[in-house]
Amino acid sequence: MSICKHTSLRLSTVFFLSLALSIGLLLSWSVSAQDDELEDGELYVPLSEPLVVNYGGPGRLKYLRAEISLRLDKSRDASVIRHHMPLIRHHLVMLFSRQGEEEINTQSGREQLRQTALAETNALLAQEEGREDVVRDLLFRNFVVQR
Repeated sequence: MSICKHTSLRLSTVFFLSLALSIGLLLSWSVSAQDDELEDGELYVPLSEPLVVNYGGPGRLKYLRAEISLRLDKSRDASVIRHHMPLIRHHLVMLFSRQGEEEINTQSGREQLRQTALAETNALLAQEEGREDVVRDLLFRNFVVQR
């Protein structure tokens, strides 16, 4: 009778181990399938802090505060954006600080600034990563001017 108990114990142990292994494989397959879905999805990556710059020419100081998000086609490109975030922020600060009052204070001027910022961001990433299509769009989440 003790041989039957040991055999029964071994079979139940083998059964439970194989069941646990099957469940583990099933869960890991499910997680990797979700990761594949995320890699092909669209994603918005906000710049970590709002950009605050002085703009305009000589005379009284004028301030611009902009909160920006970058729209990506592939979520795996978010790591590229995070890696180059300091460089992207620097170039956008320099671009915004070169603007005059006419560009900042009109709707068409802000749209042109947005398009220029998108083009310069993609050019910068093309130089750093060798790809020109990382950022699909650049969006102003908030745009405040103090004259």
